[in-house]
Amino acid sequence: MPTLAPPQEVSLEESSLEVAAALFKALADPARLKILAHLARNPNGACCGPEPGVCACDLEAVTGLSQPTVSHHMKCLVSARLVRGEKRGKWMYYQIDPRGFALIKAFLPSIGG
Repeated sequence: MPTLAPPQEVSLEESSLEVAAALFKALADPARLKILAHLARNPNGACCGPEPGVCACDLEAVTGLSQPTVSHHMKCLVSARLVRGEKRGKWMYYQIDPRGFALIKAFLPSIGG
């Protein structure tokens, strides 16, 4: 019977653990996952012009949540660098930020993912 190799020591800096925890915390909400899935499928919003990004008003319709609740979720996603926000006129426009997803991809192999 083959023997298993001993588990490798994972050397993770405390700061990278904090960043990873913030990312996974942001992902641990069904509304935020719904928003991320919508942004990934629809990089250009439905209502407001040819520039890239989804208008906050579109996200209210997608989630069925009120504007203050959508704003709270977007603040969490922006803080975790999963989403970028840009103010144009009186509206915020959002799009996926690849930096956060790059951090997730870099972290997962360190725990066997």
